[in-house]
Amino acid sequence: MMEIIFDGPATGPLFIFAHGAGAPLSSDFMQQVSEGLAKQGIRVARFNFNYMQQRVETGSPRPPERAPKLIEQFVQLINSFEQPMVIGGKSMGGRMASLVMAEHLLPQVKGVACLGYPFHPQGKPDKLRIEHLGQVKVPLAIIQGTRDKLGSQEEVATYGLPNALQWHWLEDGDHDLKPRVKSGFTHEQHIQSTIDYLADYIKQCLCLDK
Repeated sequence: MMEIIFDGPATGPLFIFAHGAGAPLSSDFMQQVSEGLAKQGIRVARFNFNYMQQRVETGSPRPPERAPKLIEQFVQLINSFEQPMVIGGKSMGGRMASLVMAEHLLPQVKGVACLGYPFHPQGKPDKLRIEHLGQVKVPLAIIQGTRDKLGSQEEVATYGLPNALQWHWLEDGDHDLKPRVKSGFTHEQHIQSTIDYLADYIKQCLCLDK
């Protein structure tokens, strides 16, 4: 049985939030964003993919399963809820959410949000993961640090991505949205900016007043 942790009011707009490749639902990033969204009235459902749950339970490192397995687990979870929702995730989790909506017709899903989208593996800028993005038929928002090593603002500008994508760029942010001290921004500011943008986006996708 998949473990799900809920934050926020039971009647709030639903956001299903997937973790990245290397850190579980309990990571600081996942917790900060989930609790921040909860304070703005969003109902957040965090979960671990199967490989991550096994890693948590056994303490032994396990690589992520292949995309089809992760997508299948995500779809099963989505179908266990009978209400409109937005889905998304951190890095790999956001990529899987976008793949779910490129490959499946799930009318209850009204939008996708990717936090630090991994446009390519680190150090392999030619291995792009963008082909499916134009096939996502619901609103798709990407929250990205401008100096993310998996897709900086400079790099992304050359990709010819669909105009319909919605962007929230965080100045000098890395893949965890963390800026350098010299930028004049703090990680806390960027996380809060992410939460504010995401809460508004979820409410807009679900046609709710802010």
